[in-house]
Amino acid sequence: MIETTESLRDCPAPAKLNLFLHITGRRPDGYHALQSVFQLLDWGDTLHFTLRADGEIRRRNAIAGVPEESDLVVRAAKLLKAQTGTRLGVDIDIEKRLPMGAGLGGGSSDAATTLLALNRLWKLRLSRETLCSLGLTLGADVPFFVFGRNAFAEGVGEALRPVALPSRYFLVVTPKVHVPTAAIFSDKSLTRNSEPVTITDFLAQQSCDARWPDSFGRNDMQPVVVGKYAEVAQVLEWFDRVAPARMTGSGSSVFAAFTSIAEAEAAQAKLPAGWTSAVVRSLDTHPLLAFAS
Repeated sequence: MIETTESLRDCPAPAKLNLFLHITGRRPDGYHALQSVFQLLDWGDTLHFTLRADGEIRRRNAIAGVPEESDLVVRAAKLLKAQTGTRLGVDIDIEKRLPMGAGLGGGSSDAATTLLALNRLWKLRLSRETLCSLGLTLGADVPFFVFGRNAFAEGVGEALRPVALPSRYFLVVTPKVHVPTAAIFSDKSLTRNSEPVTITDFLAQQSCDARWPDSFGRNDMQPVVVGKYAEVAQVLEWFDRVAPARMTGSGSSVFAAFTSIAEAEAAQAKLPAGWTSAVVRSLDTHPLLAFAS
C-alpha cells in the first residue's frame, strides 16, 4: 500500500469465508439471527483513493452490473461524509477480483475498506466502534471487515468476538452462477431453528483438527442453494472425492481447507477444465486494521 497526504493507493479489500453458518431464528424486525465464524483471506479487491478538495465523491471506473449510485463503495463514502460533515471528497478506483454473488463478501469488504481508508485520508479519527455502526447500515457483513479480525459472529453478523484460527490454505471454487442472498433468506425451505452453539464449542473442535472443522456445524443455506443451482451441487459432489468442503455464505463459492499450499494446489490441479478457482491463504487480521482504533 502507498500512502501520501493526497492519496491512498493499493488498499486491500479481503474476501471472507464462513467456516460454518447456522440460522438460529428470525428476529421481530424480520432479520435472521445467525451464528458463524468469519475467516479473512489474503485475496480480494484493491481500491485506490485520491483526495478531492471540492467535496465531490466519484467512482472513476465502471463495474458491470453495478451503477455508481448503488455501489456500496460510493454509498459508504457518502455516508461517512454526511455523518462527519467533512468538506473533502474523493476519487475512487476499484480493481475487482472477487466474483459477485459468491458469498465471499466482496461488496461488503469494498465498503469497509472505503470507511477505513477515508477515516485515514480525511483525518477523521473515528473509532472502530463508530465505523462498525456506520457499516451495519450498509450491510450485515460490513462490520466484520471493519472489525478486522477473524471472528465468532452472532446477531445478524454484527456481534463479533475475535477468535484465533490456525494458518491454512483454501481451495475456493466458484460456479458460474450469481446467488441472490435475499432470495435464499426468504426461501420457505430454509431452516431457521439451529440450536445455538458457543465459541467454546467451536474452539474445542479446532484444537482437535487444525485442518478442517468438518465435524463442527454446517451451512444452513447450503441445502437451499443446492436445490436451486445444479452448478453448486456439481462442485460439492466433485469435492466429495477430494476433500471435505462447504459453501460459504449464501453461495455460490465452495471451499476446502488444507495445511499446505502444495496440498491445495494438488487438489486444484484435479479440477475439471473451465472451472473458476483460487488457492488462497488465511489472514489473521485485516491489512487496514491500524486505520481505526
